[in-house]
Amino acid sequence: MDKMPKWADVVLTPLISLILAMAISALVILAIGESPREALTTMVEGALGSSYGWGFTLYYATNFIFTGLAVMVAYHAALFNIGGEGQAAMGGLGVALVLLYLPLPHWGLALPAAMVGAAAFGAAWAFIPAILQAKRGSHIVITTIMFNFIAAAALNYVLVNLLRPVGSMDPATARFPEATNLPTLSDIAAGFGMEWGRNTPVNVTFFIALLACLLVWVLVWRTRLGYQIRALGKSEPGAVYAGINPVRITVIAMLISGGLAGLMAINNVMGESERLVLNAVEGAGFIGIAVALMGRNHPLGIFLAALLFGFLYQGGGELALWTSIPRELIVVIQALVILFTGALDNMVRMPLERIFLATRRSKGAAR
Repeated sequence: MDKMPKWADVVLTPLISLILAMAISALVILAIGESPREALTTMVEGALGSSYGWGFTLYYATNFIFTGLAVMVAYHAALFNIGGEGQAAMGGLGVALVLLYLPLPHWGLALPAAMVGAAAFGAAWAFIPAILQAKRGSHIVITTIMFNFIAAAALNYVLVNLLRPVGSMDPATARFPEATNLPTLSDIAAGFGMEWGRNTPVNVTFFIALLACLLVWVLVWRTRLGYQIRALGKSEPGAVYAGINPVRITVIAMLISGGLAGLMAINNVMGESERLVLNAVEGAGFIGIAVALMGRNHPLGIFLAALLFGFLYQGGGELALWTSIPRELIVVIQALVILFTGALDNMVRMPLERIFLATRRSKGAAR
């Protein structure tokens, strides 16, 4: 076997890529006359040094888990869904319509209803690109990225002309009924007599994201449908020979992918904003691509990668707040992590494969 062990591919390659990204980031920080050590300390303390920091880190990570899982499911069917941004935005519209127009007296009832609305609207937004790919051969990358812009324009129209409260100048819906507000982790901790992360947006959606990781793992690796998705992703002619309908599986995989992206709205729309606003997704759909790639398209890896990017988001905000490092440089650091863990993945992987191959041959020769 010429390739390196599975553990090295899953753990070692992303770790080295991350170290390289951080090293280049340190050089950039040095170039502007700042201390990389002070910057790293500020990020770690701001994102992980308190329950307040953890609250924001986990909130961002929750968003990235959903969008990362969305990319992952499509990837296993050999589909590159980069429409998570638009699908999550439409999921937010589904949440808003459910919470504004259904008389739901308690968040325990509102949560499952909103989840259905979010997943349904996200899946619906992925349906047309799926059909175009399966029936007409239109490339899924082109159609999904186009639908991101269509979603942004459609949401802008709906908020400004249809859902904006009378007399309000803010392009946003009215606040959802207070009874439907999700409990935060601070509220849950207070119920046990503890204080944790007061005034942070992380809420019960974090546990739903963890459950989603488990359910997606079961779906992809422990069900017949998951086998069909993976078989299609490995070889369409082989899948057809095995009796798998590629049109059906393509559409189903994209519907699941869009539904997962739409579910992100439970966290940011229902849980944090408690109303639907413009640009509620804030780029999480695109970050999900990097999360899935870094997590090797496995739910456990996606969870860990989402934590990393949650750390980068919260730590980057603290860095911009408490140091003279400009906010634009924070984006550069995030971009370097994405670059090395995604686009330049083979730059690390190929030398590692050669090292493991040489080691295996030397051991074989010694015997």
